[in-house]
Amino acid sequence: MTTNGDTRAKRKSSPINVLDRPSKVVKHDSYADKMEEDQSPEEDVYIADTNGEDHIPLQPLANMVNSAEWQETIEKVVRNVVSIRFCQTCSFDTDSAVSSEATGFVVDAEKGYILTNRHVVGAGPFWGFCIFDNHEECDVYPVYRDPVHDFGILRFDPKVIKYMPLDELVLRPDLAKVGVEIRVVGNDAGEKLSILSGVISRLDRNAPEYGEGYSDFNTNYIQAAAAASGGSSGSPVVNIHGHAIALQAGGRSDGAATDYFLPLDRPLRALQCIREGKVVPRGTIQTQWSIKPFDECRRLGLSTETESAIRTGFPKETGMLVAEVVLPEGPADKQVEEGDVLISVNDELLTQFVRLDDILDSNVGGKVSLVVQRGGKDIKVELQVGDLHAITPDRFVTVAGGSFHDLSYQQARLYAIPVKGVYVCEAAGSFRFETLESGWLIESVDQKKTPNLDAFIEVMSKIPDRARVVVTYKHVRDLHTLNTSIIHIDRHWSENMRLAVRNDVTGLWDFTELAKPVPAAPPKRCKAEFARLDTAGHPAAADVIRSFVRVSCTLPLKIDGFPRARKIGFGLVVDADKGLVVVSRAVIPYDLCDLSLTIAESIIVEAKVVFMHPIANYAIIQYDPSLVDAPVKSATLATESIKQGAHTIFLGFNQNLRPVVTPTTVTDVTTVAIPSNSNAPRYRAINLDAITVDTNLSGQCGSGVLIHENGTVEALWLNYLGERHHQKDVEYHLGLATPTLLPILKQIQNSITPSLRILNVETNTVQMSQCRIMGVSDSWIQKVAEANPSRHQLFMVRKIDCAPTAGSQRDKDNQSLQEGDIILTLNDQLITRVSELDIMYSNDYLTALIVRSGAEMTLHVPTIPTTDLETSRAVIFCGAVLQPPHHAVRQQISRLHSEVYVSLRTRGSPAYQYGLGPTNFITAVNDVPTPTLEDFLREGNKVKDNTYFRLRVVTFDNVP
Repeated sequence: MTTNGDTRAKRKSSPINVLDRPSKVVKHDSYADKMEEDQSPEEDVYIADTNGEDHIPLQPLANMVNSAEWQETIEKVVRNVVSIRFCQTCSFDTDSAVSSEATGFVVDAEKGYILTNRHVVGAGPFWGFCIFDNHEECDVYPVYRDPVHDFGILRFDPKVIKYMPLDELVLRPDLAKVGVEIRVVGNDAGEKLSILSGVISRLDRNAPEYGEGYSDFNTNYIQAAAAASGGSSGSPVVNIHGHAIALQAGGRSDGAATDYFLPLDRPLRALQCIREGKVVPRGTIQTQWSIKPFDECRRLGLSTETESAIRTGFPKETGMLVAEVVLPEGPADKQVEEGDVLISVNDELLTQFVRLDDILDSNVGGKVSLVVQRGGKDIKVELQVGDLHAITPDRFVTVAGGSFHDLSYQQARLYAIPVKGVYVCEAAGSFRFETLESGWLIESVDQKKTPNLDAFIEVMSKIPDRARVVVTYKHVRDLHTLNTSIIHIDRHWSENMRLAVRNDVTGLWDFTELAKPVPAAPPKRCKAEFARLDTAGHPAAADVIRSFVRVSCTLPLKIDGFPRARKIGFGLVVDADKGLVVVSRAVIPYDLCDLSLTIAESIIVEAKVVFMHPIANYAIIQYDPSLVDAPVKSATLATESIKQGAHTIFLGFNQNLRPVVTPTTVTDVTTVAIPSNSNAPRYRAINLDAITVDTNLSGQCGSGVLIHENGTVEALWLNYLGERHHQKDVEYHLGLATPTLLPILKQIQNSITPSLRILNVETNTVQMSQCRIMGVSDSWIQKVAEANPSRHQLFMVRKIDCAPTAGSQRDKDNQSLQEGDIILTLNDQLITRVSELDIMYSNDYLTALIVRSGAEMTLHVPTIPTTDLETSRAVIFCGAVLQPPHHAVRQQISRLHSEVYVSLRTRGSPAYQYGLGPTNFITAVNDVPTPTLEDFLREGNKVKDNTYFRLRVVTFDNVP
């Protein structure tokens, strides 16, 4: 597979400063390191250049606000301003799923229209409500979002507002002038209402650029000093008479008190069309223009005669429109060039965006005549005016876990590429590529071209479930590189193929079920040979390579705190006749997954989970050996544990998935404690003896074995998932002695499903000096030295797992172990090695001799079954994944508040909007206790759609 190199900037970089939009107040995420769906990497922060900005000094607020006239104006305005709480529920076009807050204001009280920003309304599915000044609220629905300019219109039902008279702000774009004193009234920085003052300093600023997300263009912006911040997006900019003269849209992020407002000429026109029930026509020639001052235009070739004519016709103008980006294959391609100075349109001299928009919008489907000046020469061209709405996606399809739509004009303009292709707006499921998560254009699927969404739907509808197909794709930043991948089509977890089409009448999206999944084709037997491993002097390693298979685990739903959706590692075949393979639990964290094995680098077969060890970090999976015609070899496992100082052969698989071999020595065999992930508990191995070796390759390989010179596998080399640090998972690479596998493997080979019982404790070793201080007698210390000459140690209870249910029998009979207990014997067997704790697996109770508070005592300690420790069910509710607390939660918490545990939440969901975070426990719904998941389902089903309900929640740290 080919991959992109370093990402590059767009082909045509705008000279306009790149800015950060203060826009929306994205909800503060105190769960940044916990389980969120589709976590995104940190984004670059663009700081704008401060050169060349002219500011009229900000007037002291106290002197201005105290004006009686302003006071009266503000009192009228605030009644029309609303706070908008909303979710953009899925990624679409330039917008990712988000929950946020913004501002809007009523522009038609009778029909219920609210004006706000386009980046608030978003291009995709939207859910939201608004709150009026008197704290009445109502649902809002998008009825228009402009394809280019940063404004959108929401609709609400005026009849819902009962306790205050509705009014509206009049849009007066003609009153925006330099020197006009203004107020920005809105939801600034998430506050319910904030009033900021300023003075208009410029009317002819180019639209600000916001990096790789949505940006406005082909319009001038108004500049003022008001220092608005997050949440102020969509605020009205009013004059002293209470007229809305502009719309708050953006600002600087470098501390400068500079804000940018959208003129209201185009919003006023759109509002008039919507009031009349008309479609808002929008025309385009797929060219981005920018305002250039006359001195720059002269350097581009503007003639003296033309400049004189323009200055005479427009004495107040200081610049002209210059072509910035001309999209390939668009109407202006090869006729207008970057750097051309626009002179006239349809024989009318033109210097302003508003008039250019007027002409294009009035000629959709027709032609316009442009005169541009290039190098001092007039060039006249006739161009076809396209429909801007036609190149702005209003539908998307979800299939195999991903979401797709036609490439938008916004994205094409940003990267100066043709407006064509199938854009992956949600790179998930089968289409979660291994590099960047967004920005992909699908070129072909299953060797069939997909030039547009309809072709893509046709191809995908015919691909069987579980098929593996070739996909070619490019990135919008780099159309020179064609990437190729083989993907596994999932139509069983993600069964439905649905088309969503935007409905601007209802403000909703209409979903249609498309093709039913094609059943999976029956698997076929395949033949292959293993590649020869060139290992001079180590023939045993060359033979063991036939016992390795590559394991790919795909997780359709993130549960149990596991951070990834896909994991690859290697497994060791321990029974080729039955198709049994042992693999690390860092590769297969739970059995809600799809498993595929690659054998001899040639044959791909499906597999299933047979057994997952609750504490020893390995799982046993099984494939159908009848499908494999290859010389797969069962690994011979050692029956005695490898010792410290033993010479062995290390065979591992590095980060390139290539085998590496080296002789080495066992440096240590010791009890280790894998650190827990405090932010989001997840599976980790406990109570284990780990093997370390004297080779740097051991730290580079997450899968492998230690081999005796006779070919016997003495230990598995596994990766152990540890804590999460700085948004990265820490993995430990350690060896596990093979004798611990043998009893479990024997049961499985005999068609017996292992049913283990364990002590609900985590232990750590204590040395004899510590034991003596804690009350262990000299006679026991002598016995330890005799029983384990190489390791003089005992085990102390470090942590007690939280009981599955309160008030269990072991709580009542007070026979449980306690933290700080030193274990001497279990069933009269001295415990000095981790392997000796295996006695717990087959006993309901253990007779334990311990030292507690300096005194010896005997306990009748119960063990717990492990059948309930693995997650067997989960519920998706309002964007949150709920499940019973898994084993890692019980290991790290002292008290379970309920059996309803929040494992994950998706961005843009109600759960995200209202702060239902991962690791929370839900204890009640509408004041009815919900101690179990069944209780929650019963009460949750009583809640009607689109209604409020109360959840009682307790955090992992016992905060209600």
